[in-house]
Amino acid sequence: QVQLVESGGGLVQPGGSLRLSCAASGSIFSVNPMAWYRQAPGKEREMVATITSGVNTKYADSVKGRFTISRDNAKNTLYLQMNSLKPEDTAVYYCHTWGQFFDYWGQGTQVTVSS
Repeated sequence: QVQLVESGGGLVQPGGSLRLSCAASGSIFSVNPMAWYRQAPGKEREMVATITSGVNTKYADSVKGRFTISRDNAKNTLYLQMNSLKPEDTAVYYCHTWGQFFDYWGQGTQVTVSS
């Protein structure tokens, strides 16, 4: 059983920064792709950023140049550095990993961008 536990969310002013972390249990972490998704109230869950086991990355157009996804395989931890935050970044952020026979999500962490 794999567990994903997000942390680092909170309230931040527009233009501010936050770093989200996702601690993963289990041995699958280093060999599988990981991703951050988010879901704002009344909206569909959307992909924010993905990273492969080989550290290739992909970003949603709305966060390119502002967010950076990274992973530390030695610590089984996924990160999302979020800079120049905007009110429209307000959402619950989820950590996700998947493979041929599994699909795991974290419980989410709230990010609120407001003055």
